[in-house]
Amino acid sequence: MSRGRLSRISIATATAAALLSTAACGLGGSGSDNDVKQPEKSGKVSGEISFRTLQLKPTFTAYVQGVIDAFEKKYPDVKVKWEDVPGDGYNEKLVADAQAGALPDVVNLNTDSFQLLADRGMLADVAKLDPAVQKDYVPGAWDQYKLNGKQGVFAYPWYVTPEILTYNKDLFAKSGLDVDKPPTTVEQFFDYAERITEKSGGKYAVFMADPKSRLPGDWQKMGVPVLNAEKDAFTFDTPKAVEWIERMKELYAKGAMPKESLTKSDDTSQLYGADKLVFGPGSPGFIRDVKANAPKVYAKTQVAKAVTGVLGHIGIYTQSLGVRKDTKSPDAAAEFAKWVTNGPNQVAFSKEVAIYPSNAKGLADPYFSDKGDGKDPETLARALGAEELKEAQLDANTPVEWTNQIGDAVVREMQKAIKGEVDAKTALTKAQDEANKILAQQAEQKQK
Repeated sequence: MSRGRLSRISIATATAAALLSTAACGLGGSGSDNDVKQPEKSGKVSGEISFRTLQLKPTFTAYVQGVIDAFEKKYPDVKVKWEDVPGDGYNEKLVADAQAGALPDVVNLNTDSFQLLADRGMLADVAKLDPAVQKDYVPGAWDQYKLNGKQGVFAYPWYVTPEILTYNKDLFAKSGLDVDKPPTTVEQFFDYAERITEKSGGKYAVFMADPKSRLPGDWQKMGVPVLNAEKDAFTFDTPKAVEWIERMKELYAKGAMPKESLTKSDDTSQLYGADKLVFGPGSPGFIRDVKANAPKVYAKTQVAKAVTGVLGHIGIYTQSLGVRKDTKSPDAAAEFAKWVTNGPNQVAFSKEVAIYPSNAKGLADPYFSDKGDGKDPETLARALGAEELKEAQLDANTPVEWTNQIGDAVVREMQKAIKGEVDAKTALTKAQDEANKILAQQAEQKQK
């Protein structure tokens, strides 16, 4: 699978930020009222339920339909109506359906769409609907669907995409570095990048500058407190964050990153596949892409666990399945969401695309522990990603409060500072001020 395709499946759509602000006052349709009671099971799994996924047709039609057919065979009194919609405009469609009282009974959610619906009381508390289900999932995945200040868990975790380290071992070694000792902290990563740049003679770059893909992850790995304890204010304006900006600025000036990558990262696969980039994207799906499209560079590729810095673990990023709060068939909806996200079904899905189960039994499948001879990048990446996910925690995640709108505001200031147009401290202070203004606006709108 290409990196672009994987991104469309597993990363929140870019329109969500605007929706979080513009739609906050307009979700008053059926199923969106915070006063609607949580659904209660009747003990009978029956009825017709609607199921919406995000951009899985036609590539995964056979897989998804097979999961549905098997469920309907087990529960003959249930009929599942499946709808798949494009990634573009996905959250707009959710808003429109919420306003019309037409949300599906079971709906595929990304990070932003989960917040959009759950914050406004539109999703069932699955911990209450299924009290024993928590044990089925990796803790970090289950915890991701809790809400700050609210009791409950509001979605079933589905598939996961971990972060790993991918690098061209030949280019790495040319600088005199040990290929078996990759960086483990952001500071060390920058040190290595400086050394590699000094040795490269401008023939290749080390990594992509794009702050949008690096933040707030790099800051968290450096121990920067992104949010306060109450999660109502950003607090990243710290000396450590200033240090990050200054290192990025120095490396950018020295040519460690392609100049155009400060504003975009579309050419990552092409550059890596052409022997022009040392570190590739931290996605297992990228390995498969290199294997298919650049076999000579694939042979030079080495993988390792992700840079985790002071945290010592990665974040966990999942797609999920939410259950509509006022569904008329709570038994069928809950059982179906559990069925889609159970171990065997998630493992089967993972064999079709470079994703991982959020289900604990699925992640324990031998498919994810087999490292082969330890030399094949794709096999090793799969095993390393699975190991990381077992220990993953939310403090390494992009917080739900860091919406695309806030991320864009921060990135604009970082780009100016990295280019040297403004000093690091000034840019950081302005970025935090802008982020907090947006956060306060969003909080006010949620109260209306």
